[in-house]
Amino acid sequence: MGTILKTTSSTESNVAKIQTATPEGTGEKAMQHTMALSSSKQPSVTINGQARVVIESVRPEIDSGRFPIKRTVGEKVVVQAKVFGDGHDAVAVVLRYRVSTDTAWQEVAMRPLAGDRWEGEFTVERVGVYEYTIQGWVDRFSTWHRDFQKRVAAGQQTQVDLLVGADLVEEAAERAPEPDGDSLRQWGRRLRGDGALGHARQLCEDKELVALMQRHSLRDFPTTYDRDLRVTVERKRAGFSAWYEMFPRSASDEPGRHGTLKDVEARLPYVAAMGFDVLYLPPIHPIGESFRKGKNNGEQPEDGDVGSPWAIGSSAGGHKATHPQLGGLEDFRSLVAAAEELGIEIALDIAFQCSPDHPYVKEYPEWFRLRPDGTIQYAENPPKKYQDIYPFDFESKDWWSLWNELKGIFDFWIEQGVKVFRVDNPHTKPFAFWEWCIGEIKSAHPDVLFLSEAFTRPTIMHRLAKLGFTQSYTYFAWRNTKRELTEYVTALNCSEVREFLRPNFWPNTPDILTEYLQLGGRPAFMSRLVLAALLSPNYGIYGPPFEHCWNAPREPGSEEYLDSEKYQVHHHDLDRPDSLKDFIARVNRLRREHAALQTNQNLRFHEVDNEEIICFSKSSEDRSQIVLAVVSLDPHHRQSGWVELPLEDFGLDTDRPCQVHDLLSDARFLWHGRRNYVELNPEIVPAHVFQVRRRVRTEHDFEYYL
Repeated sequence: MGTILKTTSSTESNVAKIQTATPEGTGEKAMQHTMALSSSKQPSVTINGQARVVIESVRPEIDSGRFPIKRTVGEKVVVQAKVFGDGHDAVAVVLRYRVSTDTAWQEVAMRPLAGDRWEGEFTVERVGVYEYTIQGWVDRFSTWHRDFQKRVAAGQQTQVDLLVGADLVEEAAERAPEPDGDSLRQWGRRLRGDGALGHARQLCEDKELVALMQRHSLRDFPTTYDRDLRVTVERKRAGFSAWYEMFPRSASDEPGRHGTLKDVEARLPYVAAMGFDVLYLPPIHPIGESFRKGKNNGEQPEDGDVGSPWAIGSSAGGHKATHPQLGGLEDFRSLVAAAEELGIEIALDIAFQCSPDHPYVKEYPEWFRLRPDGTIQYAENPPKKYQDIYPFDFESKDWWSLWNELKGIFDFWIEQGVKVFRVDNPHTKPFAFWEWCIGEIKSAHPDVLFLSEAFTRPTIMHRLAKLGFTQSYTYFAWRNTKRELTEYVTALNCSEVREFLRPNFWPNTPDILTEYLQLGGRPAFMSRLVLAALLSPNYGIYGPPFEHCWNAPREPGSEEYLDSEKYQVHHHDLDRPDSLKDFIARVNRLRREHAALQTNQNLRFHEVDNEEIICFSKSSEDRSQIVLAVVSLDPHHRQSGWVELPLEDFGLDTDRPCQVHDLLSDARFLWHGRRNYVELNPEIVPAHVFQVRRRVRTEHDFEYYL
């Protein structure tokens, strides 16, 4: 702000003082003045008294700068602010930015918008933390040049004004490096020369002088925004990824045999062929025996029941061990290396909870909450009881040791090669813990990514994202109508939330089998895949149940799977003829091949005169690539309608046809004008994903004529 107040106690002096601070870049011009105030109780304040510019309403700025915004390498940071000064003088504004470990600032000029708003941008080029702020000042040369042009146009005498301009130019020449300094000195001589009056109009129109002075603007008494804002910059996979979740114990190619990490390694080509770049494994640790859950979450297990992977810990070890039937750490490291060769990263589930048999329970009983009868409090979500899980007591007197041990779990798996973590129920652990833990890990390993599995209130989801979680699960699974989807996605992308929360859309998880999937059959799975994959740069599915269209609930009204893999081992026939694996592969391929689909920056929804059809587009920044998705929300009936497009915004000629190429079916169509007819049959493909081609003169311009 223009005025910076620093209040201190006046008990040491009966006379308070106001000091005019020396602003940056003012040299000898800013003098120190001290004024005695009449009241001995008046606090001492420091005022930048000669600064005349105000900076306010800076965007993006999260909670007054308390939290950073997020970007990935190569993305832009677009900054806006209200910047204005008193009177009629022109104002100059720059956006300053730097990597936080650098001392020098880089600058880019901001451009004026309406209503005293200014905008500037910079590109983040490496992983880490960037800082940015804004500086503004009264631009004496631009003010002079503007007024000089008006005087010349009015036929007024300008001899004295030329001398004023010469002073400004020569002052800038003293600071400018060569060769600009020499050019400015030449301009100073021209402005003072005998023929300057005769060339006044030419001087008004010359752009060279203006450009020189913009580069070397006289920055007297600048105002710098009163805080340095931050940007957390992560690698590109933070912003664009396709996740595939599978249970390792169900990876065996032999019915009835418990799967191993080696079986998962053998399945990597299958995952890669579908186009996924993150393979997420539920907990791979030993599973407790006490209170083990049976099939379908039954409380009376039978012989051979394997229990829930989230009931972590047994005599075989805890969070830093692998389940004996899966294999050892050497097998896990082999899996990580094999996945990397195929462009896949292994994401590991981190669930901070224990079975009653976990070594922590005996070694650190103080980390758990005791009930009045002396037993340990198990997890509950009344009326549900989870006797096989003990939550940690983060209010323990030994909380600092607990924090360090939990961080050590991340450190251990990072040493095994893991760079991506999916965190189970982070909203049930303290915010302060996550801010500290993620901050410490990112400081040492800035390439580590965290996915937050927090299906809870928006305020809590937002807080976790601000604290450092890279991506977040969302409510996408339960948004089914056109209005619900449009409003939800718009809220995620067109508000402050987009600056710190990266959504990850999952149509299903081991815990979520929505009614839409239960009742919609194969078409429902196809349409939800297209919506998840194209409405969000980050998305995931739980398979093979997804590509095999599992839709049987445990009981009516439940979102739990019948015979859920959470409680039993399954054998999956990956070669089933009804599998969606080829369709999934095609969707992921077009995501990779079309850069417009890798961001939501230019996502737009479009009108369709049918509530059962949703239409949206994504385009590259220069509009050279336009992808249009048309998806039926009705999995049971054929639907049709008229799509209305803003052709002018797309740079398309309204008087000529354009070609649309369906990337799913490979069909091509000619569209004419703003309104065009679409028809979708759910029994074939319930979606079109069109690439829009700008100009078609004749039918011979179609690719199949070439």
